[in-house]
Amino acid sequence: MQVIVITGASDGIGAEVARQLARREGGKLALVLAARSRDKLEQVAIDCRRHGAHVLSQPTDVGVQAQCQALVEAAVSTYGRIDILINNAGMSAHALFADVKDLGWYEDLMRINHWGAVWCTHAALPHLRHARGHIVAVSSQLGFVGLPGRSAYCATKGAMNMFFEALRLELAPHGVGVTLSYPGVVATAIRERGFDAGGKAAGRSSLDESGAMSVETCARLLIEGMDRRDRDTIMTAKGKLARWLRLLAPGLLDRIALKAVKQDARPH
Repeated sequence: MQVIVITGASDGIGAEVARQLARREGGKLALVLAARSRDKLEQVAIDCRRHGAHVLSQPTDVGVQAQCQALVEAAVSTYGRIDILINNAGMSAHALFADVKDLGWYEDLMRINHWGAVWCTHAALPHLRHARGHIVAVSSQLGFVGLPGRSAYCATKGAMNMFFEALRLELAPHGVGVTLSYPGVVATAIRERGFDAGGKAAGRSSLDESGAMSVETCARLLIEGMDRRDRDTIMTAKGKLARWLRLLAPGLLDRIALKAVKQDARPH
């Protein structure tokens, strides 16, 4: 039985990945679902159990190292192994840097988006090496394209990217794969719940979300990349283009990036 740990599994991309895996694998799969909301997590667990999957719900704040370690310990204690770790938990943020008075929430965001993935991976590493398993890091196209007002978020995803790029090389001799998954704008509530300049929930998105990818499509693409043990899964044509433009025409990429931000959220 394959054991998959998914962080940020209470809603959005993580919850949909869990549901799709449960529908596909049924009783051949054990899911260890982690998130802060116990109630939402248990509802996702119920959905997955309906398809025959074995499920452990483990309330976890990935911004706390001890809770990341407890998550891995619970998974191994229950199922005896970990085959795949999907580092999906994260928060968004939008604030022009000049408007931020207290940088404390920058540190909080880094702890959740970057350190949470590092801590979970470190705790799970011996088990992943034993299983010759796989790690999925759910990053963002803003990990390689900067947007105004997104300096904190871009920094966390950029750090995450380079950590897992380096880790991939370290783990290759041990048969452990690493996939960096790069969604674009996905139709979830992550931006509304993200930090504003004062470190409070923004309540709105700063991005032009026309044409946002559905969470179902995003989850499907993530799983397909994981199954193939891809190096990268860049989910949109714009994201693939942006990677090349960053090298070949950075000024053009800057102009395109500005157009992705709502008029009232641009620098003033």
